[in-house]
Amino acid sequence: MASAFSYLLITFSFFTVVSLAQSSPSASLFLPPPHAGSLPAMLLPLFLSPPNASRTSPDTRRLLQRSDARMGLYDDLLLRGYYTTRLWIGTPPQRFALIVDTGSTVTYVPCSSCQQCGTHQDPKFQPELSSTYQPVKCNLDCNCDDKKVQCVYERQYAEMSSSSGVLGEDVVSFGSLSNLEPQRAVFGCENEETGDLFSQRADGIMGLGRGDLSIMDQLVDKGVVSDSFSLCYGGMDVGGGAMVLGGISPPTDMVFTHSDPFRDGNSPYYNIDLKNIHVAGKPLLLNPRVFDGKHGTVLDSGTTYAYLPEEAFLAFKDAIMKELHSLQKIRGPDPNFNDICFSGAGSNVLELSKTFPAVDMVFSNEQKLSLSPENYLFRHSKEHGAYCLGVFQNGKDPTTLLGGIAVRNTLVTYDREHSKIGFWKTNCSELWERLQISGAPPPMPSAPNGKNSTVEIPPTLAPTEAPHYVLPGELQIGEITFDIIFNVSYSDLEHHITELAKLIADDLEVIPSQVHLLNFTPNGNDSLIRWAIFPAGFSNYISNATAMNMIARFAEHRVELPGTFGSYKLVRWSIEPLAKRTWWQQNYPIVLVAVIGTLLIGLSASGMWFIYRHRQQKLNAYKPVNAAVPEQELQPI
Repeated sequence: MASAFSYLLITFSFFTVVSLAQSSPSASLFLPPPHAGSLPAMLLPLFLSPPNASRTSPDTRRLLQRSDARMGLYDDLLLRGYYTTRLWIGTPPQRFALIVDTGSTVTYVPCSSCQQCGTHQDPKFQPELSSTYQPVKCNLDCNCDDKKVQCVYERQYAEMSSSSGVLGEDVVSFGSLSNLEPQRAVFGCENEETGDLFSQRADGIMGLGRGDLSIMDQLVDKGVVSDSFSLCYGGMDVGGGAMVLGGISPPTDMVFTHSDPFRDGNSPYYNIDLKNIHVAGKPLLLNPRVFDGKHGTVLDSGTTYAYLPEEAFLAFKDAIMKELHSLQKIRGPDPNFNDICFSGAGSNVLELSKTFPAVDMVFSNEQKLSLSPENYLFRHSKEHGAYCLGVFQNGKDPTTLLGGIAVRNTLVTYDREHSKIGFWKTNCSELWERLQISGAPPPMPSAPNGKNSTVEIPPTLAPTEAPHYVLPGELQIGEITFDIIFNVSYSDLEHHITELAKLIADDLEVIPSQVHLLNFTPNGNDSLIRWAIFPAGFSNYISNATAMNMIARFAEHRVELPGTFGSYKLVRWSIEPLAKRTWWQQNYPIVLVAVIGTLLIGLSASGMWFIYRHRQQKLNAYKPVNAAVPEQELQPI
């Protein structure tokens, strides 16, 4: 399942909500349209959810489905973090967190009637509570259920997960940041899901690939957006960015390549015309046709990594390793994978280009897209200053698959109207200022009679209320403080504080000793608790990415606690940089070892000297003349 673009607020659900918008949260954000009189396009913040610590097995990495062209792409971001968007369906609106997927053409959410659906972030969709819901009746353009009454859908993915259900139509709302009015759209109401779709945290999928059921196609057919969308992913350890539906005025130095929508018939995939890859300015010795096998080169920003055909991967790997003379090759963080990793590069992402070579993707029109090291590396999770190659062999599949890692800090424009895709290197976390965005008030969902509905999205759930989590620079954080209100009385909660601290530690994936209770006071009928999270050890610190993950989990109510602790609300958070240590604090382990070593050496030397003197005294002891001595036997002559 892939990532895509929309007029929607995006949540990067790996772990963390990181708002990169610098403008007022109440303002809608726009980009200038590409031509006079064209429909406006809108830019919205993109949020990062960090990945879990490890992958599971090689065959769960995302691959293209082999047979059915309607199949999406399996998204191993389900294991390591994924892009989601907030979408509201129905009247009054019911909220869902959906994985945006450029490789799928149907949007679906769990239905209240589903008996084979997992436990997800939000409650299931309840059609009976929506006054505007209508089932899609059986017709010649859809697959029908056994009774020939209602249209159905079914999606199967390469890793053997699946989703099936009925098709319905309802009002879809795009959040309070959007100036796009709620639109009626067809979507899937799940009755069964299996595999990773069953176990994932996100509620469902938002399909933005090419196809009649795609949200993008439905909006274009209604004439409310132009046939183009864009996405900008933040860089390593920062995340965030922006998503756009509709055309934008491309920067003058944007690099374009042809994208053939009819390459595989009516394929949902977005392909590009890649001809070669240069490493450190030197082309790989490959036939250009190596990037044109099967589905060609597919750009799928929802995939975590990049996957090359065997011949191209081996050439790329060898070229990279020839340029790395000062680094040591080490084992990867997960023993289940034979990752190619290097240590000694340092922790500053901005300095990686001094160690790792530049990589260029060369298109058929001879234009180049220059990639930074963060576009083909991922950070080693167990060794400081170590990185691993984020480019893998795509099994025996001749398809080239370029995932989200390849477009970090890159504005990618999918110009479907003109069959081309553009790339522009930029700092996605600063895209708001770089593109000179202006604001306008957003519309709210309307009731069926055309009047504004009295039902509003709760402020704590609305995208505009998400606090900013971008931290100033790459900090070494020594303390994160949270003020959290629990709707449980002080007297009921005070005997369970230790249990609560352990539950929080488990959910944030830290050890209990890192969670400290700073203050615990009544707050009316509620309880106000101040917690502090400290690094695991004296010499460690908390990284920006980890801090943003923790903040986002509380702010997005993704810290899962038993019902006995009620609900909670994050009211304040703060960070403290790691305090600068004195010379003694920085070097005391070395000094201590030196002192202990000196003492041991001194004691050993003293002991040896004592033994030596004792033996000498025995050998040279004075004996009187008449002292009895053992009789000595003469040696034979």
